[in-house]
Amino acid sequence: MKSAMSKIISLPNQHLRQRSQKIGLITDNIIKIIDLMKVATLEWEDTRKYEVGVALAAVQIDELIRAIVIRDDFDDKANREFKVLINPVITKYEGDILEDYEGCLSVKDIYGKVPRYEKVKVKAIGLDGREFRITAKGFFARVLQHEIDHINGKLFIDHIKNDQKAFFILAEDGQLIELDYDKDIKISSILW
Repeated sequence: MKSAMSKIISLPNQHLRQRSQKIGLITDNIIKIIDLMKVATLEWEDTRKYEVGVALAAVQIDELIRAIVIRDDFDDKANREFKVLINPVITKYEGDILEDYEGCLSVKDIYGKVPRYEKVKVKAIGLDGREFRITAKGFFARVLQHEIDHINGKLFIDHIKNDQKAFFILAEDGQLIELDYDKDIKISSILW
């Protein structure tokens, strides 16, 4: 039997560049997809020493629906619970735009410094079918922007200008090492 993690697609798969469809009704199939997203994220994390499976959008398991799952606690790997956001929309961007490192389960082993707003307001629907609103700051705001980009067909690498050349890999000791953009074939073959 295939693992849930094996369902995670990565570049150059062009489905990652497609806009996901709005969910009209929360069916048993939608719930099954969301459960698979959670398991895939945790299985991925279990293969990584220094990384946490923070969140996943449905498109990342090749399901073009507007659903994302986000870990309840980014710092505690023992907490394996998730928030579920269906049809999430950012209603307001606030604060400064700050650069910080991001990675992605669908952009294998590449990290980059990405500019994001430090605060966002989001509305979404929960699994109970009720709308709710979130005001997020800091890392949580960054994660929401990253995942909502996914359901709109955008990846974190799209926010990094070509002249910035700010891509990194994770070393065996957990440190990020800057890649030589002009010499590293891996970047150009994977990202574009």
